[in-house]
Amino acid sequence: MLKTDVTAYLLQGLGLNSASFIVTVYGDVVVPRGGVLWTGTLIGICERVGLNESLVRTAVSRLVAAQRLRGERAGRRSYYRLDASARREFDQAAALLFAPDIAPRGWQILHVPGLTAEKARQMRMGHMGGQVFLRPDRGQPPPDGALVFHAADPAAPAELAQFWDLSALQAGYRAVIARFAPLESLRCEALSDGDALVARLLLVDVYRNVVLRDPRLPQAVLPSDWQGHAARALFRRLYRRLSPAAERHVAARFEGVDGRLPATTPESEARLAGLG
Repeated sequence: MLKTDVTAYLLQGLGLNSASFIVTVYGDVVVPRGGVLWTGTLIGICERVGLNESLVRTAVSRLVAAQRLRGERAGRRSYYRLDASARREFDQAAALLFAPDIAPRGWQILHVPGLTAEKARQMRMGHMGGQVFLRPDRGQPPPDGALVFHAADPAAPAELAQFWDLSALQAGYRAVIARFAPLESLRCEALSDGDALVARLLLVDVYRNVVLRDPRLPQAVLPSDWQGHAARALFRRLYRRLSPAAERHVAARFEGVDGRLPATTPESEARLAGLG
């Protein structure tokens, strides 16, 4: 793969979701730099991944209606920031992406009246039957109305894997590795700053959409060939390598309500430090 083909290669067969990509732009670039982005900048970065202005404006309108983006004006220009609820969601995602993993302290067994199996999957819980669910205990607050029991690791922890669909996650992690591992053969510093930012955004978008479905089970529960660890290590290596050039592009091209966004901030530097 030639460095000039990086964006086309990463996009091949991806089926990029415009709303997801826009949230990624905000969560990865804009939130650590004040949270506000000019619409023209958003349109420009989306065009680099094949999302035209009409698609972007439609996606932004839907995100506003869903209370995930909030608009504001300054003169003739329009700006958007993540809504508070979306900001909280991406803060949680950022902890999964950039912070050291927290080892679980046993398990939570939860009886949650009215919780559907689909909603439980979105919360990364295993369904044990009826209204009883299971997840690793990392001190998470329980859902409203839940009765929670705390349990130590069982004698045969691998048997707990039956309560999750790990095959779909395994396929997702393999897809992350297949798409992004070839970037390691390139000298990332030889990429243009714009290509480096696009590659980093696509890396975050694709990996985030897998890791947010991962219950992060203890090693003893996972298959011996679990690909989540390799995907996580690849994400961390590539994010660090792509960031210097990506952040130069942010400083040169991204505009907020007060002018150009800075290349780095204490929050962006803390994210990189967390990947070390």
